Amino acid sequence: MIILGIDPGLATVGYGVIEKNGAMLRPIDYGVILTPKEESTAVRLAMLNEQLTALIQKFRPDCVAVEELFFNDNAKTAIMVAEGRGVILLTAVKECGRLYEYTPLQIKSALTGNGRADKNQVQYMVRAILKIQTPIRPDDAADALAAAICHANTNQILKDNKI
Repeated sequence: MIILGIDPGLATVGYGVIEKNGAMLRPIDYGVILTPKEESTAVRLAMLNEQLTALIQKFRPDCVAVEELFFNDNAKTAIMVAEGRGVILLTAVKECGRLYEYTPLQIKSALTGNGRADKNQVQYMVRAILKIQTPIRPDDAADALAAAICHANTNQILKDNKI
């Protein structure tokens, strides 16, 4: 099974593609989609759709795992990231058909056993599970791989967001 994990955003969207074969997980690819802040929000959203569509067509994942949003205070940033996340969800459902969403707490718990784990603990576990020797940069890519690992290790009796 090929799983595409996504850490949503507008300026930077992390992605991580893994393969699950039985209990074994291996990384296929990871990185980020970047949109230039000089462009209008509408253009950036279109760029995000185009680049995510290309990723899905390239790797043909069986499903997409997306991290849900969590914000403390900045409403303007939250709205822009939520708009990006909306495009991600729409693109994932249209291009792949199987979409799963996980809270940061669920992802951290699945990887570390602690829903309050910090970024360093999550990064350490992503690297250990996928046997990646070097630090994963930027953090958005590591977060996307974490979402994919969370899905790979989650009971599949989840509601399928399938069209």
